[in-house]
Amino acid sequence: MTDLAADYRLLRSTAGAVRLARDVVRVSGPDALDFLQGQCSQDLASLAAGRSAWSWVLQPQGKVDALVRVTRVGDEVMWLDTDGGYGEKLRARLARFKLRVKAEIEGVDWQCVAVRGPEAKRVSDGLDADWPGLPGVDLLGPSPSPPRGVPLVSLDAYQAVRIEAGVPAMGAELTDRTIPAETGIVDRTVSFTKGCYTGQELVARIESRGGHVPRHLRGIVLGDAAPVGAAIEADGKKIGSLTSVGLRPGGAVGLAYIGRDVTPPVMATACWDGGTTSARVEVLPLGP
Repeated sequence: MTDLAADYRLLRSTAGAVRLARDVVRVSGPDALDFLQGQCSQDLASLAAGRSAWSWVLQPQGKVDALVRVTRVGDEVMWLDTDGGYGEKLRARLARFKLRVKAEIEGVDWQCVAVRGPEAKRVSDGLDADWPGLPGVDLLGPSPSPPRGVPLVSLDAYQAVRIEAGVPAMGAELTDRTIPAETGIVDRTVSFTKGCYTGQELVARIESRGGHVPRHLRGIVLGDAAPVGAAIEADGKKIGSLTSVGLRPGGAVGLAYIGRDVTPPVMATACWDGGTTSARVEVLPLGP
């Protein structure tokens, strides 16, 4: 049995490590950089060797195929890592657009140890994994180990802190119906000065019109735990649905896409078959 409260305190006060499911795709060859520059929303040409950046891989219509971290190993080798269970989808998506390109696309059987907390970068070196309000480092490789002296914490505690930070996850906040501008992380995932890439038209059009989209990702402070999919209701009407839920000391938190006509903070109710609980809609990130 893990102690959720103790694990949560570690993540918020010092640092904790968790073995995290991440899938890695390796793109290599003389055209690797140019190919990915045309597939990713981030400017990879300006990325120095050994550095990484967060990016979208989009459908031609501009909706999400994957949220990835791209690491430039050298002029001809790039790594893309994404949430566990979505690596094969990412590999297949890139392969569909590889026309007359001298590059190989293959999955890599690696593992991830995620380190989060105010002291994460003091106790460990690795790929940048900062969240809003919380530093982070990810260790990727064949068999990474937690940094010496950094305790392993539970996935439940990690999930609660991810939700508080407003970090969207594949399969939960990110599906093939998601528009990047809804997620609130476009400033960290998109370059508006690079050349063309697949899906750029929708992203650029929304930005030129002030970033207006029908809904926005919001934090939900819950009175008690509620199931994913529970409706969020205010003034007698549904304004969204829970996409993620996590437990933290003293309560629960969630994420939901809320209509743009709702201005946080707003008191609401989470409703599902057989139960209800109080819900407060907040702008992200949420405080601990």
